[in-house]
Amino acid sequence: MGRFGGSRAETRPDHSDPGLRGRRYAIPFEEVWSAAKILAGSELPRWTLVEADDREGWIRAESRTRLFGFVDDVEIRIGLDPEGQTRVDLTSASRKGAWDLGTNARRVRHFLGELDRALEARGHATLPPMVPGAGAPAGHEG
Repeated sequence: MGRFGGSRAETRPDHSDPGLRGRRYAIPFEEVWSAAKILAGSELPRWTLVEADDREGWIRAESRTRLFGFVDDVEIRIGLDPEGQTRVDLTSASRKGAWDLGTNARRVRHFLGELDRALEARGHATLPPMVPGAGAPAGHEG
């Protein structure tokens, strides 16, 4: 991920912020891919789809900040997890500056929320993320 500079937010299954744990879906890759690509390409304001590779499972987009119009980079990664569920992770990074005032984290949460809504509108549900090395989904206490 060397192309990202400045301030950034990135999902991880074990992230301390539940909104930045990415998503798992019991939905075929193609449906999740299609919904994510539509969101990044035309559904979200101030987003522009730059390139996408369905074989490698990544979408690159640019998003402009509302206030100053700075362009930030977003990479969406979609693939199958070890259980065969479709996994979605994102990185959002500012091109300039060391501080983003939480913009990148808000952008990641917003995208994932919109993706959830788009897939739920098709009758699908979101699964909790799996924490690597743990026997239970993240957020489930035993």
